[in-house]
Amino acid sequence: MKRPRRRMRNRLMIAFGGFAVLVAGVFGLYAMVFMYATEDAFFDAALRQEAAALMRARRHDGRWETPRSPYMKVYTSVAQFPDDLRSPYQDEPWRHEYAGRDGRHYHLKTLQASAPAANAWLVAEVSQQLVVRPMRDRILQLLAWSAVAVFALALLIAYWLARRTAAPLARLAAQVGSITPQHLPVLPIPERADDEVGLVAQGVAELIDRIRTFIEREQEFTRDASHELRTPLAVIVSTSERLLDEPGLSPAGRQHLMHLRQSASQLEQTVGTLLSLARESQESARTGDPVAVLPLLERVILDQAVLLEGKPIELDVQVPPDIRSVLPESVLHILLSNLIGNAFAHTEAGVVRIWIEHTQSRDRASFNIVNSGHAIEPDLLATLHRPFQRREGSAGLGLGLAIVRRLCERYRIGLRIQAEDGDTRVELGLAPRGDHVT
Repeated sequence: MKRPRRRMRNRLMIAFGGFAVLVAGVFGLYAMVFMYATEDAFFDAALRQEAAALMRARRHDGRWETPRSPYMKVYTSVAQFPDDLRSPYQDEPWRHEYAGRDGRHYHLKTLQASAPAANAWLVAEVSQQLVVRPMRDRILQLLAWSAVAVFALALLIAYWLARRTAAPLARLAAQVGSITPQHLPVLPIPERADDEVGLVAQGVAELIDRIRTFIEREQEFTRDASHELRTPLAVIVSTSERLLDEPGLSPAGRQHLMHLRQSASQLEQTVGTLLSLARESQESARTGDPVAVLPLLERVILDQAVLLEGKPIELDVQVPPDIRSVLPESVLHILLSNLIGNAFAHTEAGVVRIWIEHTQSRDRASFNIVNSGHAIEPDLLATLHRPFQRREGSAGLGLGLAIVRRLCERYRIGLRIQAEDGDTRVELGLAPRGDHVT
């Protein structure tokens, strides 16, 4: 059995692991954002409290007092700002937080003075008061290890879940993959027969039972049909041979008996070929000695000549006498009988041409039959080989071309049916030449 390229267990583990890493990353990001936001809110609250106290003192004595917090200062002009704060503030004066050099970090709040006095700025250099930044690396390491732990836990859960769910399905897939027509095992029903895997197993088991019954019925039919058909055919052949030895037969009677014996022998071979098509095993295309095509073709034409009675039809046969086929004679006879019989039946007047065509390199050959006056409709060409599919006006059951198609598939023969200028052309691709024609 071919192993699956993507096992369900691995896909479950990858999905669970990826989801765990995604969740850990999202929550880690939220944790970092929360810590930074909390720290900034603390500094903003301290600046608001200090600014409120400074504004009250200024209204009382008319000047800016020194802030109570040692890391805060009041600047009455932007020019008084530290160098690493002045330039960023001039570029982005709407901000309230600035990163300075050498690890310094500033929070700023504008002190709104009453006119005509100018505004001032309360600046807090908080590098020594930062809590999150000094422990950021440790926090990231903790988050990373937590993500690894969550990932490992997710893989364990996925593995356990896969063993509980995917493992029975994998065993069922392995058992189904080992099924062949010659080996139809009895599938065990999983412990949990009420879930999806159990229902699939029950359905497959029922299907196997039906297939086993069908194969047994088919084998019994082919065995019984082979016996019941071959026995009377053998009686007809042996009786006709004994009658041929009887003295006093007229030449016409002898000819009829020879034709009867030949038809019975051919029918016996045909029965064997058709029964072999009903079996699963493949039959080699190279069975027996090469068969001369022209004598067999002539016999087929004589057998089908009754379809030409009363029709103004000219028959043009261009088949060299040295052409031989390594196909079984019964197979070639069925192919030619069906195709030539169709050509005769569907031609009311004109020419029926039969010839062997080789390619320029002569390594490929094809057997061609063209009948004029009754081209196949284009929409019917694609479905004509299906069983019981008949052309308008056909007196048959629509099984001839279906049998031809099955024989061509069994013996790897190319078959092409096409309409050409009002004619119907059938081409049997007997190629490579060494496979079917010598």
